[in-house]
Amino acid sequence: MTTLNPAHPVRRRPPRRSYSAIPGETPGSPPWRMLKSLILAVCVALVVLPFVAIISTSLADTVQVTKAGGYVMWPHDPTLGAYRALLSGGLVSRAMLISVGITVVGTALSLFCSIMLAYGLSRPGSYGHKPVLMLLLMSMLFAPGVIPSYLMIKQLHLINSYWSLVLPGLINGFNVIVLRSFFMSIPKELIDSARIDGASEWRILTRIELPLSKASVAVIGLFYAVTYWNAFFNALLYINDAAKWPMQLVLRTYVINNSQLSGGQVDVAAGAPLPPAQSLQAAILVLSIVPIVLIYPFLQRHMNKGVMVGAVKG
Repeated sequence: MTTLNPAHPVRRRPPRRSYSAIPGETPGSPPWRMLKSLILAVCVALVVLPFVAIISTSLADTVQVTKAGGYVMWPHDPTLGAYRALLSGGLVSRAMLISVGITVVGTALSLFCSIMLAYGLSRPGSYGHKPVLMLLLMSMLFAPGVIPSYLMIKQLHLINSYWSLVLPGLINGFNVIVLRSFFMSIPKELIDSARIDGASEWRILTRIELPLSKASVAVIGLFYAVTYWNAFFNALLYINDAAKWPMQLVLRTYVINNSQLSGGQVDVAAGAPLPPAQSLQAAILVLSIVPIVLIYPFLQRHMNKGVMVGAVKG
């Protein structure tokens, strides 16, 4: 049992000072909480108000758009005329189907190839392990230029083909590294016990590795899906036929470049007026955002586990 020596008094640590943006107020005081709530409300408003303006404008008619001089913050008589004109046939509805098809096919192929490559690289004794891993890392540092990529696509006779929108981005080095790290984090004893029971590599991958890696696979699938859905530069380079344009290229042409949709590119009833250009542009923007917005909430809970675990253990 220790005793205190009067000659050597115990030094007490000075109280910790609290720093606050408001003089004389601590971070837990009501004025400080009100300031934080105000800053948060301003940030939320800056994010939400542009979306509200775009959605409201897409639901406004010609009179309201003309009266507002552009964007409408709150339509008095909402109408779905712009969406009906875009989705009833024509350029935009066809572009939506093309983007959905490219996203689904591209994501499935990219996931399959990335999982196969990541599983092979996660096995230390696999053939060509180190050279392939070095090539994968180099692909993350040195990207091919536009002209070499175009010449390669042209040499493969993929100009004006949908495969030119899928094959150039089939495998992403970062996504493969994340999957590889997650596969390597699975206990080695579990894999060895499966081999002792006579399981093949394919059975180990499908019955052990993938069920334990659902979070990482879901997040990597989301990354690939967002990449394919938002890609427009490859379509701008390789697709010359406007009938094969994906949604993002239509968005760039008729919203960013402020081109006008003609009556032959949208479907309206005979004698019916064409919706205002601002409503059509806003509706195109909403249609290009909605699919990813609907998918993201179902995969958001896997984001931290799927990316951070694999990245930290890599």
